[in-house]
Amino acid sequence: MRIIHKSLAAGRWNKFTFFEQMANVGSEIERTIAYKNRSDNKASRMAFERGLELLDFTIADPKNRGGRLKELCRTREALADHFWFDNEYKSTDAIWQKYFFAFAWAARKDIR
Repeated sequence: MRIIHKSLAAGRWNKFTFFEQMANVGSEIERTIAYKNRSDNKASRMAFERGLELLDFTIADPKNRGGRLKELCRTREALADHFWFDNEYKSTDAIWQKYFFAFAWAARKDIR
């Protein structure tokens, strides 16, 4: 598997707070949705792959091993279902935007 965010993979990602990590994942999901709405399937797929990579970094971060790990893994599963598979969970773009907005807000407010 090719690594897109090389400097983040080298350990820089783990220095971000959990909220900063999830806000960055959310930024890529926002891009995924925006490109999808413009029918730019290639750009949408690339943004989604970047978002999944950042989510994988978040899952691998030792500070997120406690009670967060289960939610992170379910989030990854539901995102893949929504954007790549049959959307069996019936999620919507609006639900994902609301979900990630909360993390962006928390990161800006520096909530820990």
